[in-house]
Amino acid sequence: MSPDEAAQFHEFVQARWARLVRTAYLLTGDHGEAEDLAQNTLVRVYGAWHRVQSADSPDAYLRRMLVNANAARFRKKRITQLLGAEAPERGEADSADRIGQRDALMRALAQLPPKQRAAVVLRYWDDLPETEVAEILGCSVGTVKSQASKGLAKLRADPGLDGPQWHSSPHENSEELVHDRS
Repeated sequence: MSPDEAAQFHEFVQARWARLVRTAYLLTGDHGEAEDLAQNTLVRVYGAWHRVQSADSPDAYLRRMLVNANAARFRKKRITQLLGAEAPERGEADSADRIGQRDALMRALAQLPPKQRAAVVLRYWDDLPETEVAEILGCSVGTVKSQASKGLAKLRADPGLDGPQWHSSPHENSEELVHDRS
């Protein structure tokens, strides 16, 4: 890789790291796993930098690599995904209500099957259009709609997510409740 390409890659990573880790966290439910997943994805991006850089949407290419790397974790280990029921607390000041809301949200997300969780996270937290989510997940737009709809229905039915703040737009509270670790 030339010095110019290395600088471009560095800028690419700097601009996307926080969002990549947040998306990985929503997919895995664990900050350590999320950082590992993001780092492993970026190692693969580095190796394929020419293809990523020349893609129509490098961000979509990156997210697809992240989702595929997350799925590969389970194929290799042949285990089921066990997300912690408790969201890890962070050292920053936070109100008790927001901690409770974030904990309830993470518990509810942990109960969703991986495909539904990926569809909900990419569609509503990353605010991607259905066509882009379908491309990232390697499925049809109809499957994205179905998986997202089923996931949202499960989230709405979750007794831990009672209250008016959960019945507004699905991603309206997400930025406040799920923070970047960087």
